[in-house]
This record gives sequence, C-alpha cells and structure tokens, in this order.
Amino acid sequence: MLAFDALIRDVVDFHDDLVRNVKGFGPPQSPFDDLSASAEDQAVAIAAESHGQVPSPAPLVTRPFDYGTVVTYPFVPQNWHATRFSDGLAYGVWYGSLDLKTTVYETVHHWHRFVTDSYPDLDRDIVGERRAFRVRCDAILIDLRGKERRERRLVDRNDYGFTQQLGRYLRDQRQSGLLAVSARWAGRNAAVFRPEALSDVRDLCALRYIMNPARDTVRVERVKGRRWMAVRPSRLR
Repeated sequence: MLAFDALIRDVVDFHDDLVRNVKGFGPPQSPFDDLSASAEDQAVAIAAESHGQVPSPAPLVTRPFDYGTVVTYPFVPQNWHATRFSDGLAYGVWYGSLDLKTTVYETVHHWHRFVTDSYPDLDRDIVGERRAFRVRCDAILIDLRGKERRERRLVDRNDYGFTQQLGRYLRDQRQSGLLAVSARWAGRNAAVFRPEALSDVRDLCALRYIMNPARDTVRVERVKGRRWMAVRPSRLR
C-alpha cells in the first residue's frame, strides 16, 4: 500500500452545493409515447416498467450508488466501472463539481472519448442532451486541493492507478469523500463515497453538446441555438 499520510492531513467541513451533470433529455416527454397516444396507456406502461425496480428516494443523487456498493442501497457489482477514485471492483463514487463549467469540461472529455473510439473520422454534428443539478453535500471531506503540486499523479489525465488506490484507502477508512483539483481544467471536483452525505436535489439547467468528432470541436448550449461554451477535446486529454 502506498503511503498517503502526506496527502491526507487536511479536511474541510463542507456544507454547500455540488453540481452534477448527467445524461438527460430536452423537453419532457413520455418514454412510451411511441407506443400509444393515450395518457392512460402510457401510465400503465410506466407502472409496468417500474415494477421490480429498486426504489430510490433521490435517484439523481443515488444513481451512481444504485449501481455500486453502498450502506443503504443494493449492491449491483456487474455495473461498477473504473473511474478516477475507484477501480470499479468494490464500490461506486459519486462525482460533482463546485461549479457548472467544470462539469462541462469533465463530461465533454469522457463523451468525446466514447464517441471517437468508434467514429473518430465522422465529419458531422452529433448532439447530446444533458441536465445539470445542484445537490447539497454535508460532510467532512479530505481536502486534496493544492496537493497536486506535490503529487502530480493526482491529476494524471491517463493513469488512474494512484488515485484509485487512494480512493480505496479513504473509503476503507470510512471517509465520506474528498475535494480535489480537476485534471481537465482549473476547477474543483468532489468525489463522495457515502450517499448519506448528499441531499436536496434541485434542477439547475439543461445543456446540449454538439460535437464534430473529425474537427475536434464541441459547442455547448444552455439555450438551443445559442453557444454558451466552446471546448476543444484534444486539450483535455
């Protein structure tokens, strides 16, 4: 086990909002409107689809835990996946940022990589719909902000080996989570290990990502047709 003592000497009593950016939809619509125009039929279909699902009191908060390991939610090991602070073998991590723009840089990087793995030369626009939410976090968090100057592996863009070991160590020590500098730009992220630290989910905004894989461009809109941000994914690698 690596020695982490020099990195985990600071904590912050965190009581504030984090921003969570997830795949979403544009205008609200029924998932079964292609099967029937009847509202009654759609309601029956929704009820049938929901039957047997594990209930969650706040799915926007708990979704990463519903597919991982938690104290109060079911374990679903087949859905764990590797992230910066988890190797995907034993637990899930909920990620949020201290500001909206940081979530954009983070999610653009991962979405662009996913698309270009299959269609690197596609020269046309691909649209991704997303939603951002504010989530209250109340927890004692390990404060790693600034520690990247001492330990560059905290912000390694390609190798998560060190941070995954650190994440496992902190979770084994029953820590609630951590704050760290983003590896994609100058923002700050939180990695939360315990769902009880999170509450009070509120809608923030809808986002549209318009990407051209061949041209290394992603246009981000908060209002359809009006550019809010422009990101070059090659600069996030």
